[in-house]
Amino acid sequence: MLGCSPEPTTSLPQLLTVSGVAQHIELPKSQASVGRSMLRLSDGRSVAAMVRALPSGGWVVALYDLGAIMSEDDRQSSDPVTSLLNREAFKRELARALTAKQSFVLFAIGLERFRQINDALGAGVGDALLRKVGDRLHSLVSTEDVIGRLGYDEFGLIRRGIASNDDIEIEGKRIVELIARAYAVEGHILNISASVGIARPAGQPGEDGLMGHANLALIEARAEGIGTCRLFVAAMADRLQERRRIELGLRRAMALKQLELHYQPQIHLRSGEVVSFEALLRWRREDGSFISPADFVPIAEETGLIVPIGDWVIRTACYAAARWPLPAIVAVNLSAQQFRGEGLVNTVVSALANSGLDPARLELEITESALLDDTAAVVGTLQSLRALGVGIAMDDFGTGYSSLSYLQKFPFDKIKIDQSFVRQMNGNAEAKAIVSTIASLGATLGMKITAEGVETQDQLAEIRERGCDYVQGFLTGRPMTAEAACKLLVDATLEDMRINRGT
Repeated sequence: MLGCSPEPTTSLPQLLTVSGVAQHIELPKSQASVGRSMLRLSDGRSVAAMVRALPSGGWVVALYDLGAIMSEDDRQSSDPVTSLLNREAFKRELARALTAKQSFVLFAIGLERFRQINDALGAGVGDALLRKVGDRLHSLVSTEDVIGRLGYDEFGLIRRGIASNDDIEIEGKRIVELIARAYAVEGHILNISASVGIARPAGQPGEDGLMGHANLALIEARAEGIGTCRLFVAAMADRLQERRRIELGLRRAMALKQLELHYQPQIHLRSGEVVSFEALLRWRREDGSFISPADFVPIAEETGLIVPIGDWVIRTACYAAARWPLPAIVAVNLSAQQFRGEGLVNTVVSALANSGLDPARLELEITESALLDDTAAVVGTLQSLRALGVGIAMDDFGTGYSSLSYLQKFPFDKIKIDQSFVRQMNGNAEAKAIVSTIASLGATLGMKITAEGVETQDQLAEIRERGCDYVQGFLTGRPMTAEAACKLLVDATLEDMRINRGT
């Protein structure tokens, strides 16, 4: 028992914090009432607190160490980090709700950026952050609702008393907004986000089926962007099957060497010469037809297959370019996952050494999505790549929110204007102004400018007028095989020789 005197300058929550308690407690609303709260000590133990107001104006607080009185069954049902229900215990509660035919909604909550924080600051900070997330979820619910930790960075919530889909969506957004508020953890101010998948009992899915529905909705929410909520619909299962089919096919294509690179020329606007090629990934079916990159690249990103595929692309592109008759540059796109990995610099070093390609003839194209997580680590990787002598280009410039800030932090060699601006230039004053501004910015910063997606003579004329350096698009050259790219350079060499001879 802990008695607290009614000192006017010290509040009860402050006294408890000094005593090592990590959270505030619910104070009684009157002297005759009792406040009850679940607390968590800084060492992770769960404590039940009962508070009674004294007539003199102070409080009496009783603290009970739940670990000392918790049964073995309770311990086996509890997540050791958060003291919430673990996955199996949560499933049992879900089964009871289904058996009782209660009206409820299941929320699957996935934390975004938790892994980066846990890896960077350690498991102690990560565990404390998880406990705070659990506490925030508790603040949303009633005693009839159920909260559990379902996995590494996922929580589950059985929420009763929600009727309409509109109310469900509102509740999902409340969860996202609450979790997204900043956390103070062991001297760090941390920010994470959440995505939410939602499922309602329909038919007889069982607890595993219902959790599967919520998880499918969570997968779709995460695919659409951080902070998104999605309610399960049957079509999600069909889309998942299609994704799995493509994933299996992609793994088979890697084993059977059905992936190949095509090369799209980039033309110097003043000389009209081919100065570089962008390596573009293609998947050729056994019947000779192609699967669109828009269909399989996002799935490769989701499954992590993009990392070994991206390594293969770098090695293959370097090998092809090393055998071209002219010193044209080969440009390779880096995925966000590949860029964040620890092996990227080693892969580039190995590819250059094995192919014999001059590092100055390799250009790595990076989109803003690869630069978002950790600026210090990002700049460090870019500097390591630059030290090798390779070129660095920012791809799809103008489509993100922080592109200008990245240009301040790192001196890119080239900026590629996103094709959406180029295609809107005809009759669109705003798009023309954007292209002109980017071209002027590049000239000021000493960065070359490439305009992507040029398909018409009018677009080419507009690009010339605005001072871009290079152009890429169907008008000036479609993607071609490595053999065709080599032939194009051979023909250019022969033409140059013919002109020099005066024939």
